[in-house]
Amino acid sequence: MATRKNSTDDPLALLTLAVGQEDLLLDRAVQQVVAAARAADADTDVRDLTPDQLQPGTLAELTSPSLFAERKVVVVRNAHDLSADTIKDVKAYLDAPAEEITLVLLHAGGAKGKGLLDAARKAGAREVACPKTTKPAERLSFVRSEFRALGRSATAEACQALVDSIGSDLRELASAVAQLVADVEGTIDEAVVGRYYTGRAEASSFTVADRAVEGRAADALEALRWSLSTGVAPVLITSALAQGVRAIGKLSSARGGRPADLARELGMPPWKIDRVRQQMRGWTPDGVALALRAVAEADAGVKGGGDDPEYALEKAVVTVARAARHR
Repeated sequence: MATRKNSTDDPLALLTLAVGQEDLLLDRAVQQVVAAARAADADTDVRDLTPDQLQPGTLAELTSPSLFAERKVVVVRNAHDLSADTIKDVKAYLDAPAEEITLVLLHAGGAKGKGLLDAARKAGAREVACPKTTKPAERLSFVRSEFRALGRSATAEACQALVDSIGSDLRELASAVAQLVADVEGTIDEAVVGRYYTGRAEASSFTVADRAVEGRAADALEALRWSLSTGVAPVLITSALAQGVRAIGKLSSARGGRPADLARELGMPPWKIDRVRQQMRGWTPDGVALALRAVAEADAGVKGGGDDPEYALEKAVVTVARAARHR
C-alpha cells in the first residue's frame, strides 16, 4: 500500500500538530481529525490521552500493527508535558509512522517540550494554529468567521456588539453565534444582538456612548431606551458618555503617532486608539466642550439634581451626537 503523505489541508494526514493555548481551537482541531477519520471509517478507534496516561511503551502498544488494519486516531494532549522517555518514544514513532493511524499532538508552543515540537515539524506535520486570542480585533475576526462558517450574514455592528457584550471567552462567543443563527432568520444586526445579549450593564452603557460619539443620534437613543428597560443604572450611562467624549478630546489634542505610542501617552489600550480615531471624525474642540457640559448636566440630573433622569439622559445623548457633527 502506498504511503499516505502529510498535507497541510488533509485532516487525515499521518501527523497533525495543534499549537497554541486556546482550548476551543485545540478541541476543534481534534474534532476535525476525528470527524474525517470516522467519515472514512465509522469504526475508527479514538484514543484521547493526557501525559500521565501516555507512559513509556504506551504509544508503541497503541500503534502496533493490527490484523484487521483498523483505522485509529491517537490524540496526545499537553504534549509539552510528556516525560523525557515518552518523548523519545514519540520521536521514534515519527520516523516510521503507521499507515492507518493518525497521531494528533496538542502542544502549547512555548519553550517547554520544544524538542518534540521541532521534531514533529521536521517530520512534516500538518500544523493547526490555535493561538490565545488576546486582542479585541482578534475576537471580532473570530465572530465574523463563525457567522461565515455557519453560512449566515451579520453586520459589522452586530459582530462588534456581540464581542462587547460577551467578552473574551471564545466558547461563549461561539455559543452566542450558534444561538443567534438558530433563532433568527435573515441578516443578524445590532438590534438583534441587543435583544439577546446587551442586558449586561457595562456593555449596554458603552453601546449608548459609542453610538452617540459617532453622531448616530437615533441609534444612540434606541440603545439608551433598551439599556434603561433592562435595568442599567443611569449613572453608568453618563459615565460611559463622559469616557467616550474625553477619549475624543484627548486623542484630538495628542501628537500624531503609532497607536502603541499614543496608548502609552494617553493611558488607553492600542485597540481603543484605533476605535476613537474612527469616532472622532467631525469633532471639533468646541464640540468636545459642548458635549462635556451636556454630560455633566445629565450626570447631575441622574444623581438627584433633576426630576426626570431619563429625559436628562436623552438630552445629553442628542447633544453629544450633534456635537459629533459640530462645525
